[in-house]
Amino acid sequence: MATSNNYLHLARPLAPAPIATSLPSTTSPVSVTLQPQALFSILDHASRRPADQERVIGTLLGTRSEDGTEVSVTNCYAIPHTETGEQVEVDMDYQKRMLELHLRAAPKEVLVGWYATSGELNTFSALIQNFYSQQGEGTFPHPAVHLTVSTVAGKEVEANTYISAPIGVTPERAADSCLFIPVPHEIRYDEASKSGLEMIAGARNKENREQILQTDIETLESAIEQVLEMLERVSAYVSDVLDEEKEPSTALGQFLLNTLSLAPKVDAEDIERDFNNHIQDVLLVSYLANTIRTQIDLSNRLATAAITMGGDSNVAAGAGGGDGKEGGKQGGGRGGREGGRGGRGGGDREGGQAGPGGRRE
Repeated sequence: MATSNNYLHLARPLAPAPIATSLPSTTSPVSVTLQPQALFSILDHASRRPADQERVIGTLLGTRSEDGTEVSVTNCYAIPHTETGEQVEVDMDYQKRMLELHLRAAPKEVLVGWYATSGELNTFSALIQNFYSQQGEGTFPHPAVHLTVSTVAGKEVEANTYISAPIGVTPERAADSCLFIPVPHEIRYDEASKSGLEMIAGARNKENREQILQTDIETLESAIEQVLEMLERVSAYVSDVLDEEKEPSTALGQFLLNTLSLAPKVDAEDIERDFNNHIQDVLLVSYLANTIRTQIDLSNRLATAAITMGGDSNVAAGAGGGDGKEGGKQGGGRGGREGGRGGRGGGDREGGQAGPGGRRE
């Protein structure tokens, strides 16, 4: 019995691949993680663009998992380009040289894609995307990640990530067209960047957008205050749950239990003793460092003083030697004259004394 249902099957066309290609470019969904330092570099690049330029572009660098489904964007650099309503020009030689230099400085990072400070996706975006997705100098066989960052003044910074799928029935059409597929992304920072981000975030509530750097003691004090505030908030939540004023959460309770299990099983007296010992060690290291610094400074000053005094002594010694020679000449001549005038015994005595003086000359 023949069925009356009709089906339409659409196959996504692939871009023409060279004969030597063994693996097609994958368009499997990926998840992207953005590091704050990369976003800051993009925003700095956007703030320094010419007034008549709507957007700027650059290269994204980072790490990729073995299967290519997880991408972490950790760094980026700007690419010079000019864009009009009819054409776009990108300095590809600059891109190649910068990529080589960066991979030498950071060999663990790889090319993962490119960014643009505009949310618009047009034909020029497809051309640049195909360039970054190509073989040899691109991300092939992995898809290139395209990051768009909206930098409109007065509005929130919005970021989106895409990968592309090739479309087009002819090689000419496939070269300047592609299908952008949105992929999920997450902005994540590590513990090393947390303090810097908190310092930068503290300037948003000030009119002059300035933030004074804190000392180590002030930073420690601020961290302790934050920990105490979080403990008070958790304690208030637990009290409300016990008093049946709030609904309990199994996930939150499990998280608190796992956090408390990480606390060391030591007494308060032991913690205080270890803390005091640590403070003594820090003070000792600081005292030794100051002592070494003072000794080095004193040695430099003594060396400088010895060089200065040594030069004056040589000059004085040279002058003294000249005076001695002149004195020897005068003494020898005067002894001979005195010996000639006096008697025989006196002359011999004076001449005997003056003679060696004249010979030492």
